[in-house]
Amino acid sequence: MKTNVAVFFGGRSVEHEISVISALQAINAMDSEKYHIVPIYITKQGHWLTGEALLDINNYDDLKSLESKATEVYMRPVYGDYNLYEARNSGGLFSKGPKVVSELHVALPVLHGTNGEDGIFEGVLETIGIPFAGCNTLSSANGMDKITMKMILKEEGIPVVDYVWFTDKQWISDRDAMVKRVEEKLGYPVIVKPANLGSSVGIGTAADRAELIAKVDEAEKFSRRIIVEHMVKRLKEINCSVLGDADDHQSSVCEEPIKTGEFLSYTDKYMGGSKTGAGMQASDKRIPALIPEETSDRIRKMAADTFRVLSCHGVSRVDVMIDEADGNIYVNEINTIPGSLSFYLWEATGISFGQLMDRLVQLALQRKRENDRKTFTYEQNIFAMGGGTKGGTKGAKGGFFGAKGAKGRGH
Repeated sequence: MKTNVAVFFGGRSVEHEISVISALQAINAMDSEKYHIVPIYITKQGHWLTGEALLDINNYDDLKSLESKATEVYMRPVYGDYNLYEARNSGGLFSKGPKVVSELHVALPVLHGTNGEDGIFEGVLETIGIPFAGCNTLSSANGMDKITMKMILKEEGIPVVDYVWFTDKQWISDRDAMVKRVEEKLGYPVIVKPANLGSSVGIGTAADRAELIAKVDEAEKFSRRIIVEHMVKRLKEINCSVLGDADDHQSSVCEEPIKTGEFLSYTDKYMGGSKTGAGMQASDKRIPALIPEETSDRIRKMAADTFRVLSCHGVSRVDVMIDEADGNIYVNEINTIPGSLSFYLWEATGISFGQLMDRLVQLALQRKRENDRKTFTYEQNIFAMGGGTKGGTKGAKGGFFGAKGAKGRGH
């Protein structure tokens, strides 16, 4: 019996198109003898679609035509219901309910950026209870938000560059104070980023106050929280992927992306410096990175530590920065659903794309088994025990935990 794997991609994100590329790469790598793939494309308006037409990347040139060839679907937010339902099924007079398009066994989110990689979609999957590959809601949210991530890493002794952060409302209401904070703590040059976007969207550098104001004005169009970081002048960027779960994982070989400017742009990452996008694996890079073995080992451990302290799961990519002026290494960010799922790094490590996909499915099922052994609720009904039921909720004698029959029970 084949395992029905739902691959979710697209989404309400500025990284929508990159998600489509990554997902189709992943689907093509999966063993059709083991898996029945159910593609679920989330439009930029948030509609879920499925159908064979979604498997041909050429169809995405005309989204209106593509949507007409697909079937709109949904999942119910009911724990244990893994069915995919047809959204526009009229049913008829004697219908017993919505039409089931497929029963899903595992979900594989390949959603980049907001509303997909930031914990929002993972929360939906956790509500339903379906096994899914990748980080859970908490680790996705922490990994996506550059501010929260740096706070956690710094607390755990993992080096990050100095930074200042503020909200868009703070920037609008007290711009001079925010500029002063940046200048006093960081000086120039700095790099300005939306706190919760990836793929270098909305990022810019600033060498003086005028540029800082312009770059923050641009970044706040994309995010409610802004982070301004010290900019490493003599920068070498190195990436490393990590596979597994927080307690049992391995690091890939390192890569050195080739940038065309001061930092890796969207075009550098996904289009190889051109406009012929073919996913993250098409970008210019050196694999393995031309760095000393000792430095490579240090980065691989730093990537693994980042994965561990953020309680990550599945496959992630950790991007680090080497300051060639002094040799210091800093974690820049983690991508909990990396472009192309970092398959090219695992191929260079000795794990094929197909094996990577097998491992992600296995990890999803393993986590589900482990979670099912945990206690999330008690069989006792506190209301049946008399806890706070007399008189309803208005000052019931003894309250919920002081009621007769609940004596000695902890809170």
